[in-house]
Amino acid sequence: MSDLLIRSIPIAIVAVVLMTPVAIAEVPPSESRCDELLDYFDYYGQSRGEGVTDGARNMTRIGAGIDCERGDYREGIEILETLLRNKNMGIPPPEQDG
Repeated sequence: MSDLLIRSIPIAIVAVVLMTPVAIAEVPPSESRCDELLDYFDYYGQSRGEGVTDGARNMTRIGAGIDCERGDYREGIEILETLLRNKNMGIPPPEQDG
């Protein structure tokens, strides 16, 4: 095998790994998961200036909270996850019971 081919194999492996989607455990929609995401956004999404509409006063967050209150957990969680991604906050892992 040529030296170039030998050196390119690790690069090819890394490229395949990076292009493969990461499998994230699906968290079933629930009231507790809605509450986790709402609390996370309220705490970490809060801007510290005057007259801001972030954190608990964010209209998208309020709508997601209403969906969760009505029992539409899947919709509320999807909205909250999108909101967190759009604000570059990341999505916290679910809390472990026990």
